[in-house]
Amino acid sequence: MPSNPRILLVDDEDEFRLALSKRLEVRGIETKAVSSGQAALAEIKNNPYDVILLDIKMPQMNGIEALAEIKKINPLLEVIILSGHASVDAAMEITKLGGYDYVIKPCPLDDLLEKIETAYERKLNREKKPSQPEPSKQFNQTPKEG
Repeated sequence: MPSNPRILLVDDEDEFRLALSKRLEVRGIETKAVSSGQAALAEIKNNPYDVILLDIKMPQMNGIEALAEIKKINPLLEVIILSGHASVDAAMEITKLGGYDYVIKPCPLDDLLEKIETAYERKLNREKKPSQPEPSKQFNQTPKEG
């Protein structure tokens, strides 16, 4: 990784959240852990993060609702959804809302670290690229006379 990403871990399960947070920090990854979607929104409004690990099943605001709000605040943030259950419908909704990936818990730490790394690199690349003009403005699309 170019440098260590700043991770926001959002999960309502205390034991899982604390254990994963410690495992990431031991590997030199700066991690802030919160227990709700509302707390995550407050965090990203006040602090810079690169990748969010977001549980899908939480009380009050679930992961899909939180993802939609996160992308409104910062569309460049990469969000990896964590779930205890696979769901094609959820995966499709996550993709539609701009989620980066969907991981089934428990996930081997090395696999999760790899996903974090690729999400972080994607965020860095997207931040570096200047806005691309719309295709209609980029090329003259009037038909040639023949």
